Amino acid sequence: MAQEKKLSILLVDDEELFRQGLRILLSFYNTGGALAVEIVGEANSVEQALKLTIQKNPDLILLDLELGVSDGIAAMISLKEIAYSGKILVLSAHQEDDWIFQAMQKGAAGYVFKNQVASQLCEAIKTVIRSEIYLPSDVASGFFRRFQAYADSSLKVCHQLHLTEREQEVLHWLTQGASNEEIAKNLYVTAATVKSHLTSIFEKLKVTSRTQAIIVALKLGLVQA
Repeated sequence: MAQEKKLSILLVDDEELFRQGLRILLSFYNTGGALAVEIVGEANSVEQALKLTIQKNPDLILLDLELGVSDGIAAMISLKEIAYSGKILVLSAHQEDDWIFQAMQKGAAGYVFKNQVASQLCEAIKTVIRSEIYLPSDVASGFFRRFQAYADSSLKVCHQLHLTEREQEVLHWLTQGASNEEIAKNLYVTAATVKSHLTSIFEKLKVTSRTQAIIVALKLGLVQA
């Protein structure tokens, strides 16, 4: 019978004691049969995390949001830039709504408060490896509060600028770097219609180029980065 392939994990946290605790916990999962895992590296900074990710290509990264002079949000942005295809599970002491929202927005597959790691980590790992999102109730509440606040703010600005629903859709695809033809294909309209919408959007945002429109849209919160 073939031996079960172990899940490769990279630990990213600037506190040695916390990483030590994770090592013990993951070892317990191994010996107890709850999870077959292997720690392939440890990092205490964004730079180390990126280097080890490129070298080891772990299935899962357990990521803290406080990494000295940098932070986990920056790490996730950098991981996306190097096309990391594994999962990211955030383990953080931050329980503020904005931190939770930013982490999930930037690509985290789950979020666990550090004081809940002992009781939730095993289930969290199993969940994200199934390509599902892990948000325990206390975390989910914070995420949806921030999401609702963002949605309400965005909707208010759209109303103030008189952006139509279709113009908001065009603006979304514009910020994704799509050409007029690609936007037309995604929205099932003609390129000429997209051009007309862009003209209207430029007028309402008081800009003269696609780049300026994207910058203003991001600054006003009309779209997510």
